[in-house]
Amino acid sequence: MRGLQAKERSQVVEINSKVCKGCDSCKTFCPADAIAGKYGAVHKIDAEKCINCGQCLVNCPFGAPQDVVDPVDTVIEKLKSGECTVVATVAPAVRVAIGEEFGMTTGSLVTEKLYGALNKAGFKILDTNLTADQTIMEEGMELIAKIRHYVVEEPAQEDHLGPLPQYTSCCPAWIKFAEANYPQIIPHLSSAKSPMMMAGSLAKTYGAKEVWKTGPESIYMVGIMPCTAKKFEASRPEFSSAADYWTKHGQPGNYPDVDTVLTTRDLARLFKILRIDLNTVEEYDGHNDPLSAYSGAGTIFGNTGGVMEAALRTAYFVITGKELDILPFEPVRGLKGVKEASVKMTDSKTGKEIILKVAVAHGIKENVVPLIEQTVDGKSPYHFIEVMNCPGGCVNGGGQPINPMGTSWIDKYKAILPWN
Repeated sequence: MRGLQAKERSQVVEINSKVCKGCDSCKTFCPADAIAGKYGAVHKIDAEKCINCGQCLVNCPFGAPQDVVDPVDTVIEKLKSGECTVVATVAPAVRVAIGEEFGMTTGSLVTEKLYGALNKAGFKILDTNLTADQTIMEEGMELIAKIRHYVVEEPAQEDHLGPLPQYTSCCPAWIKFAEANYPQIIPHLSSAKSPMMMAGSLAKTYGAKEVWKTGPESIYMVGIMPCTAKKFEASRPEFSSAADYWTKHGQPGNYPDVDTVLTTRDLARLFKILRIDLNTVEEYDGHNDPLSAYSGAGTIFGNTGGVMEAALRTAYFVITGKELDILPFEPVRGLKGVKEASVKMTDSKTGKEIILKVAVAHGIKENVVPLIEQTVDGKSPYHFIEVMNCPGGCVNGGGQPINPMGTSWIDKYKAILPWN
C-alpha cells in the first residue's frame, strides 16, 4: 500500500523530447501557460505551473506529451495477488468513452459492459455517481447555509461559512490553478471533496466494515477517471480521511483514501492485457455491489453544467420545499464557455423571495479567469459558480481516448514524413 508519507506528485504529464516538433499546439491548449520553448524547438512543461489537466496530451498532433504515471501493471498485480480487495470507483464520463478503445461508436453508453469487464477482472465496484450524489448534498447544503445567512439574513448555525460566490471543488486541475494563481479565492471554494475522494474514504470506512467485511488497510482503491489530474489529486497527502477515522476509533493506520488512478485509456489497456473484450464480455448490472447504486443527478456530473444543475435542484428543494419543475434546466446546459442563470424561489421558512444567480464556466484561461477577477474585485453578481477546466467538462478530460489511429492522428503518416 502507498503510505501517507508518500510525496505529492510534482508532475503527471511530460513532453517526450524525441517526439516533440516544437509546433506550439500544446501551448495553444494549455490553460496555465505551463509550457516553455520557442516555435520549432523542443518544448518542456513547467511542473510548478502545470495543473495536470492533460489537454496538451490529447491535442498534440505528434503524441509528444505523455503520461508520467502508469499504474496498470501494479493494479493487475493487486488483482491477481488475492491479498487485498481491489475496488474501482468509476466516473460517469468513462462509460461513454471507453467503448471507443474497442472500436465502438463514439459516445456509446456501455455501463453494463464496463461493469461486466470490471467484474471479470476482479474489481469490486463503487460507482463514483454514488459519491457524486453525496457531493451534491454536501455542496448543496453548504450553499443553502450561505444563502440563508447572507441573503435571507438568518443567523448561521455553522462555526464558519465561506463567502459568496461559492465555487465548485470537484475539478482537481481547477483547484490547483486557484491555489497557485488566486489563493485569495480559496475561502470561496466549496469545502466538499471531489466524488473520487469521497469514494475513497467511503470505501475504507463503511465499505470495509459493512460491505466487504475486511480491514481498511486491505482495500486497494482505484479511481477510474477521464482525467489525468486525478492522478495528482489522489497523491495529495491531506486525503487520508479513512485512516484518520479509524485512528480515532483505536485502529491506527497509514494509507491514503485512493491508492491509484487509471485513466480511461489506462483501463482499456488493462482490459486488453487481461484479454477482456468490451464487445463480447457478459454484461453485469452491479447487483452484487451495493455501492453501485446512484441517481441521475450524479450521472450528469461529467458534463459542464451538471454539477450546477444537480446542486441547484437540491438547493431549490430544501429552500422552497418544492421540486424545481423545469426539466431539463436548459440555461446551464450546452457548450457555451460561460453560461448564467437566475432562479427565483421563496424561502419556505421566512417567506422571503430570493433570486439565486449562478454561472457555469469551462476553459480556465478564456472563461474562468474573468469570473475570478470579478470575485477578487468584490463585483461578482453570482451566488454559485461551477468551474471545470476541460472543454465540455470531464467528457473531454486528458485521460479520455485520443484517436482510434493511435496516440496521435499523425501516427500512420510518420513513415513518409521527411523528418523521420
